[in-house]
Amino acid sequence: QVQLVESGGGLVQPGESLQLACVASGSITFPIYDMNWYRQAPGKQRELVAAMTARGSTSYGDSVKGRFTISRDNAKNAVYLQMNMLRPDDTAVYSCNAYYGGLDFWGKGTLVTVSS
Repeated sequence: QVQLVESGGGLVQPGESLQLACVASGSITFPIYDMNWYRQAPGKQRELVAAMTARGSTSYGDSVKGRFTISRDNAKNAVYLQMNMLRPDDTAVYSCNAYYGGLDFWGKGTLVTVSS
């Protein structure tokens, strides 16, 4: 069994920052997994926000480039998403995903609400 648990969501005002964390536990060799952050806003399709390969290469969705940063700590089986300059359209449930060779695990997500 593999579990991914996200934390760090909440209500913030536009322009503020949040850091999300996702910790993996169970039968997972964390360092070999590509780790991704997705989000889904109400009434919209899920979109890829940020990705980090096992080798450390990163990529970002166009709407978050320059504002969000993904990082990982393999010693802690954790991946993080630093979100700066948050905007109301960043409001969504953020979920982390671990992928390796057809193995695909998801967390339940954490809600981020950006509102004044």
